[in-house]
Amino acid sequence: MNLNIHESWKKVLLDEFNSSYFETLTAYVKAEYEKNICYPPLDKIFNAFNFCHFDDLKVVIIGQDPYHGINQANGLSFSVNDGVTHPPSLINIFKELENDLKTTYPQTGNLEEWAKQGVLLLNATLTVKANQAGSHQKKGWEQFTNAVIKTISDKKSNVVFLLWGGFAKQKSKLINVHKHYVLTSGHPSPLSANRGYWFGNKHFSKTNRFLIENNLQPINW
Repeated sequence: MNLNIHESWKKVLLDEFNSSYFETLTAYVKAEYEKNICYPPLDKIFNAFNFCHFDDLKVVIIGQDPYHGINQANGLSFSVNDGVTHPPSLINIFKELENDLKTTYPQTGNLEEWAKQGVLLLNATLTVKANQAGSHQKKGWEQFTNAVIKTISDKKSNVVFLLWGGFAKQKSKLINVHKHYVLTSGHPSPLSANRGYWFGNKHFSKTNRFLIENNLQPINW
């Protein structure tokens, strides 16, 4: 696995990249990609970090796994490649965006433009075997992404963390809530959203209000 990750992250995560667990993880991922079809493509595994540089980071959205269907995953949580049908969770994210900001439903499900504005779209596990959800969990990725969250919390201020669903909410223990703005809600998946735990959270407008109050450029969602 080539460590194709932006220099701004290499500096702050050097201890992780030099650790024995990351060496083991790298060997595991390399072998998996050689033996099986895995997603996202090897050169897109660290896309979240390459589109959103550490110095520009303003918002963190935490997902669990990459999409495991063909041509879906592009290295950004909840995001799919241009032209790909929007998965159910992404549809509900866009519906809430429409209702919250009175905007039109986006045509593309590719969230690169969010990332370029300082939104880190971070999956807890960065790779997956085709058609096998959760297949690369508990191999070391979670240790790495937990370290990413803790590093952001320790080294930055006034970051907005959007924690959607029970899994993401567990990450709150890694975040200094006195330095950062943490928003929680149910997950945008249909199961949670249809039970009333997602729609109406207004996380997009709340995020922008906080950024403006702290003299930061709001996100053009």
